[in-house]
Amino acid sequence: MTSTPYKHIVCSLEQGVAQLVLNRAEVHNAFDEVMISEMIQAIEHFAKDSQCNMLILRANGKNFSAGADLNWMRKQAQMDFEQNLTDAHQLAKLMHVLDKFPKPTIALVQGAAFGGALGLICCCDIAIANTRASFCLSEVKLGLIPAVISPYVVRAMGNRQSRRFMLTAERFSADIALTHQVIHDINDDLDAAVVPFIDAFNANSPQGMAWAKTLISHLEDGVINDATLDFTSEKIARIRVSDEGQEGLNAFFDKRPPAWQHLESDPQGAQ
Repeated sequence: MTSTPYKHIVCSLEQGVAQLVLNRAEVHNAFDEVMISEMIQAIEHFAKDSQCNMLILRANGKNFSAGADLNWMRKQAQMDFEQNLTDAHQLAKLMHVLDKFPKPTIALVQGAAFGGALGLICCCDIAIANTRASFCLSEVKLGLIPAVISPYVVRAMGNRQSRRFMLTAERFSADIALTHQVIHDINDDLDAAVVPFIDAFNANSPQGMAWAKTLISHLEDGVINDATLDFTSEKIARIRVSDEGQEGLNAFFDKRPPAWQHLESDPQGAQ
C-alpha cells in the first residue's frame, strides 16, 4: 500500500484501487478550503497515475460529510465578492475534476451527506449508501443556494425532484435517494458491496471505460442530430482500430482473457 500525507484526507493505492478518505471525523468530515485543495490534488494525482484503475471516495467516522465547515463559512461571510468568487471556483474545480475523472469512481456513503457532500456523490459513477444514510440540500435555510453542485445534482435527480429538495431543504433517506437516482444501492456492509464493482472494473478495458465516460458526458444534453451520429460513429470506429480495441476483439475470438484483465479482488483490499 502507498499512502500520501495530507491534513484532512487519507489516500492510498493498492492493487489498482485508489482510495480517497475524508478524515475529519471530529467535525463530521465538514470540508473547508484546505480539504478542497487536498482533494483536488489527490484526484488529479490519481488521474495521471498509470497504476490507478479506479477511485473510491469514502469517509472515516459516523458521517460521510456534514457539508461546509462552520469556520470556513464564517470566513466566507467576511469575504468580498472577488474573494468569494475565487473560493467558489475552487469548489467548482473539485466537482469538475471528480466528475471528469478518467477512471471509474465509487462513493461509499454512511450517515449524513449534506450540502456539497451531495454534489461529490452525484459526481461519482456509482454511489452506495448504508441504511442510516441521510441527505439534505440545506443551503436555502441559510439564505444561500446549492449553486456549484447544482449541475451534478440536477443531472442525477432530474429537474423536477431537484426543485423539491433544493426549495424545501428537507432531509431525505437512503430509500428516497435510491428512488431519485442519487445512489445506486443500499447496503450496510459497504466494504462487501464495493467488491463486485472492483471485480467488474478490473475485468474491463481501461480505455473502453474512459471512452465510455467521455461518450456519456458528450450525450448529456440528450440531443440526437447529425453531429451526434458523426461523433458516435467516429468514436466506435476509432476504438475498434486502437491497440486495446484490437486486443479485446482478438482475445474474444481467441477465447482468451484480454491483456488488461486482473485477478478478482480480495474483499480486504477494499478496506
